[in-house]
Amino acid sequence: MIITPTLHFCGKCEEAIALYQKAFNCKVDFILHYSDANSQDWNMELSEEQKNYVYHSEIHIGEQRIMMADEFTVENKACTSLFLTVTFDTAREVEQAFNVLKDGGIVIYPLRKTTYSSCMGSLIDKFGFRWGLMTEQNT
Repeated sequence: MIITPTLHFCGKCEEAIALYQKAFNCKVDFILHYSDANSQDWNMELSEEQKNYVYHSEIHIGEQRIMMADEFTVENKACTSLFLTVTFDTAREVEQAFNVLKDGGIVIYPLRKTTYSSCMGSLIDKFGFRWGLMTEQNT
């Protein structure tokens, strides 16, 4: 059994992919737009704008696969009780990702040293997703 985090956006999936590439240097495996998919997969008429939305995409942050897509049938709401934690090798990497993601977002915990991490912080990005960013070392 495999659990794969899946993030849904409201027409902003490609913008989010670009942001996560900048923050995490993620690898984009593929992007499939609604216009390139079989229209029998959904039961509705799409606008020209919606045809350009991302139907399915996959990225890798480190070794973790994450699926992403644009959603237009369900309203997206921010959820802060479930979030993705990304563990970096160095505090500098944490700081770089944090500074990219905080633009237009909400800082929950600013970067700081804790009992379990030499550098950690938490924020909600401009798309409403919460991230925990940290190193494992505490020195």
